[in-house]
Order: sequence, then C-alpha cells, then structure tokens
Amino acid sequence: MLGRLPSKLQQIWRELESRREEKPNGLVPPTVMLTAALILLFQQVWGNCNTFEHLFARYAAWRWFELGSFVWWTCSKLVGYIAVPMIVLWRLGLPLSDLGWSTHGLGSHAKIYVTMFLLVLPAVIVASGTLPFLSTYPFYRLAYRSWPDLLIWEGCYALSFLALEVFFRGFMLFPLQRAFGGHAIWIMVIPYCMIHFQKPAAEALGAVGAGVVLGGLALWTRSIWSGVLIHVAVAWTMDLLALSKGNGFPSLH
Repeated sequence: MLGRLPSKLQQIWRELESRREEKPNGLVPPTVMLTAALILLFQQVWGNCNTFEHLFARYAAWRWFELGSFVWWTCSKLVGYIAVPMIVLWRLGLPLSDLGWSTHGLGSHAKIYVTMFLLVLPAVIVASGTLPFLSTYPFYRLAYRSWPDLLIWEGCYALSFLALEVFFRGFMLFPLQRAFGGHAIWIMVIPYCMIHFQKPAAEALGAVGAGVVLGGLALWTRSIWSGVLIHVAVAWTMDLLALSKGNGFPSLH
C-alpha cells in the first residue's frame, strides 16, 4: 500500500501508525463503537426537528417555532456528540484531549485549511445553481425572514459542525487510533457517510472523500479544527449562495 503513495503521504501514514499502542486497552474499541452507534440512533430518533415539532405541537403557531426546532436539533448534537463522549472517555480513563479540540499549532496549518476551502469552492458554486441544492439549503427555510432568524440559524449551524467534528474526527478517531492506528479513519468514514444519505447524491458521495481527508488531517495535526473551520466556511457559503439565488437576504430596514 505505502509503495504506491507519494513520499509525503507515506511519511504521514507512518506517523499515524506509530501512535498505535502495543497493548491498547481492550475495552476502548467496543465501548467507543457501541457508544457511537447508540448516539447516532439517539440523533436519528429523538434529536431531530420532527421530535421537537411532535413534543411542542401546541405551540406551532408561535413565530419562532420552526427556529426552535433547529435549536433543539443543535442542542441534541451538543449533548450527544460532545457531552456523552466526554463522559465515556472519563469512565475509560482516557484524556479529554482524545476529542481533538486542542488549538495547538492551529495557525501553522492555516494554509492547509484555506487551500482545502478554495478547492471545494468551485464545486459549491456550480452546485448552487441546481434544484436539489436550492431545495435543500438553507435547512431553516425562514432564514431570509429577518436578521435574528438568519444569525441565530447560522450560529446553530456552526455549533452543529463543531459537535459533528468532535464526534467523528475526535471521539471516533483518537481513542480508536490507540488500537487500530491510521485504520481508525476507515472505521469512522462508514457512519460519517451514512449520515449524509438524505443529502443530494453528489454531497453524499463527497462525504466519503471528505471524511478520509479530514480524518487524516485530524490525526496528523492532533486537532479537529481543520474540519470545524472548513465545514463552517463551506456551510455558510452554501447557505449564502442559496439565499442569494432564492428568497434573498433579510431587509436592512
């Protein structure tokens, strides 16, 4: 495998593999993977907007009801993707740094983040003119109604990506790397691809490649912030393009 990779990638892969522990804690892989499965089940069944709408249907006429459903959606991610993994790592005796949220070296890798964003940008611009794109983004369909609508929504959106990266590029990578080395990336990519099944086909397919690249970056830099910054930048750009070609932006008056 290594013989077919460019020398720089070979060096990175060897570095990732070198962090594999000779005698890893045998409880870590099954605990992390089973916890991940339960968290994803929670998000699918109870952490979505439909659950909020069902529980609080009596308030459906409230002006902020739909936005409230996305606040619920975001909070469920903060609990499921961040709070629960923190508890699990604590119970396993692993450091919370295994969530990958250290900002050490963030500035030195800035060129990587900017380059990745610029590589993705043309595809986003092209996709923004398609019907599947415009019918999907922004998720909150009333984002154009007022600046509070737009700003609260985009804040929730950014927090959801922080939670997503902590879970997939932190919790599902760093603890598993102790047992599987760099191959933890392939384990993480499977559920990461699956959460994109309801997205446009091109985006779901792109999630496979993005998951591999962002997973490799997270393990190499020992930080999830590459994924957070790139994800938020791309997501906000997609929303802004969708609004510009759809309902427009809130009035300044």
